Amino acid sequence: MHRHGAHLLDATSARFALWAPDARSVSLQLDQQPAIALQAEGDGWFSGIAPAQAGSRYRYRIDDELEVADPASRYQPEGVHGPSQVVDLARYPWLHPWQGRPWHEAVIQELHVGLADGYAGVAGQLPRLAELGITAIELMPLGQFPGERNWGYDGVLPFAPQHSYGSPQQLCALIDQAHGLGLMVMVDVVYNHFGPDGNFLHEYASPFFRQDRQTPWGAAIDFRRTEVREYFIQNALMWLCDYRVDGLRLDAVHAIDQPDFLVELATRVRAAVGAPTAIAGQARSHAATLANNSVEAGLPRDEPGRHVWLVLENEHNQASLLEQGFDAQWNDDGHNALHVLLTGETEGYYQDYQDRPIDKLARCLSEGFVFQGQPNRHGTPRGEPSAHLQPSKFVLFLQNHDQIGNRALGERLTRLCSPQALRAATGLLLLSPMIPLLFMGDDDGSCKPFLFFTDFHDQLADAVREGRRGEFAHFAAFADPDQREQIPDPNAADTFEASRPKRQEVLAGWHGLYQQLLELRRLHVSPHLPGSQALGAEVLGDKALSARWRLGNGQQLRIDLNLGATPQPVELPPAAQRLFDSSDNAHPDSTLAAHSCVVSLLAPALEPT
Repeated sequence: MHRHGAHLLDATSARFALWAPDARSVSLQLDQQPAIALQAEGDGWFSGIAPAQAGSRYRYRIDDELEVADPASRYQPEGVHGPSQVVDLARYPWLHPWQGRPWHEAVIQELHVGLADGYAGVAGQLPRLAELGITAIELMPLGQFPGERNWGYDGVLPFAPQHSYGSPQQLCALIDQAHGLGLMVMVDVVYNHFGPDGNFLHEYASPFFRQDRQTPWGAAIDFRRTEVREYFIQNALMWLCDYRVDGLRLDAVHAIDQPDFLVELATRVRAAVGAPTAIAGQARSHAATLANNSVEAGLPRDEPGRHVWLVLENEHNQASLLEQGFDAQWNDDGHNALHVLLTGETEGYYQDYQDRPIDKLARCLSEGFVFQGQPNRHGTPRGEPSAHLQPSKFVLFLQNHDQIGNRALGERLTRLCSPQALRAATGLLLLSPMIPLLFMGDDDGSCKPFLFFTDFHDQLADAVREGRRGEFAHFAAFADPDQREQIPDPNAADTFEASRPKRQEVLAGWHGLYQQLLELRRLHVSPHLPGSQALGAEVLGDKALSARWRLGNGQQLRIDLNLGATPQPVELPPAAQRLFDSSDNAHPDSTLAAHSCVVSLLAPALEPT
């Protein structure tokens, strides 16, 4: 089995391999040396051994005409159109032995490396995040994209960490420092499409794609092919083994039409890192075989017993994948119901939640997904039954890069709802048995926008700018073309700069609120998530509910939430059992104050019969 890309054999030579099934010939342009012809080996592979060392720069020349970067390049010091560079991470001097943290301890902060001024800037934030109670950072995609600024979802070289963020060694240093502070590091990976500028696979490896299936980004990637599967599985293993990343968030897997590929990826990952958690279902049955195959193919094999987290973004709500090697899924249903309750917005995909959103939130808290096979606004059935899954199989959030940045003006909830209601929703987020995800700036109550930004040029820049504005033509606030002109240009440097969180533009006391809630979670919720189960949620009013869970130690966790502007009658547990009450004013035990969250912990003996 071939390994995609360039791999050092010793200090003076490397093996180069390219899958180019449409090519007649492939040669290697290495540093300033004469071209070296690669040997055709069948099944579309071209490979060869050449004199090289860490730092050597190279390109591939296809049919003596087209020069391209290595699609599995480990570094692009001059960007997507420059030469690739040989990288050696095997000699990186790691300082901190690290086996990771169990999933039930996860409190994740999503962040954008560019807005934090690169790997060094992120490293400077780590002590503060660890002190706050964050246990993991999740980096938006790192794969090399065109230009200097991008969310990361326009990457074209997924093995090469973005050059404008720092070197591969600086990324290692960031991860090593995080481990020294007890923080996990996750990376968001994009396996469903390539960006529009710098991807030449269509020119020499057209079987990488299938023309009979289209996605929002063009022809679908053909995951039926072994070479294609290996490309992405080897990428996952690179992050987890070479960079010692602790987890992956797989972007938009609903655009991957071969779910068995996802199961294979999870299986290979669990086998390679020797994860201590059980591999369920199909993943378990093939683990040993695939582990042996990985070793035989020369793929990374890590030390046994590491905790590695695998998380999905999946609009299809395929609950079955959460029993086949994946730890959890981003729960868009929970976010969307909460957003409608907090803001009253019902345009776009929020239409699916406009009818009795409190009922949908109650279903989310008691069963995981809202949509478990019911038709969405387009009449298409969505989702699979999820009530049997533990609450920690779902990642809950009030905001993330999508939910802020896909707004025309990138407003955060601090601009869209009352601070009291947001405080109550934050209590639910950080103390429920679901896994909480924060977005950079949330913990300070940032009021700065997070906008959509790119660094395209010429016709592509025009197309992206106009396409972005066209997306909002059906929204009432932007029905007029002059109103759409106010939407920031994604390619303008000012759009990027405006998205930096500023600690001066925040809600007062918000950092202390997060610190208080995360300490309560650490003491009373996280340790008892294994074995927990939902006990149901009762709707109390149009914007109020009471939800209960039995924790693994037998205690009962109860959250009473009122996002409405009027008090709600309810019989609350005695004050002595309360972990948290977000309301500013004293209220009787028979009343849930407006815009409030009351979290109570009941001992097993005190559970109602």
